Amino acid sequence: MRHAFGFVLGVLLTPALVYGAAWGYAQAGRSFDGTGQEITDRTRIYGAFALLAAVGLVMGVVIVARWASPLVSLVPALALLGVSAYFLVDPGRVLDLPGKVPPSGDMDFGLRMLLGSGVYGMMGFALLMPTWAPRRWGSAHAEEDVFDSDHYSTIER
Repeated sequence: MRHAFGFVLGVLLTPALVYGAAWGYAQAGRSFDGTGQEITDRTRIYGAFALLAAVGLVMGVVIVARWASPLVSLVPALALLGVSAYFLVDPGRVLDLPGKVPPSGDMDFGLRMLLGSGVYGMMGFALLMPTWAPRRWGSAHAEEDVFDSDHYSTIER
């Protein structure tokens, strides 16, 4: 049951991470002038950085959480790595995909830039790491049983 819940959570988490990072990137890029080296819209850049920090925080929790099924991180990792690999094979076709997805405009720019710069590949590899930990695949009850047993009470005096 834990892995079924983890799979569903991973499916829901994938677009949240992708769109959150893309929107935050696009909004941050629109809120400063690189040539003038100044922030043009402080409210927008604060919101963009807060969203990017939230995406990073969610990724960190998913990577570190011992209670989470490995599928919570495996599903987004495979999606991000798959799209990144597909980008390397056929960049033109992959870069057309954001235009076919409902939110358009700045979101398309953010999706294309993060995909082309390899950020989604990096996020995918970071999310793939927890799936290699054997403790994540085991039952939570088995781990509790090991810690609940009292090894010191069996020592003879």
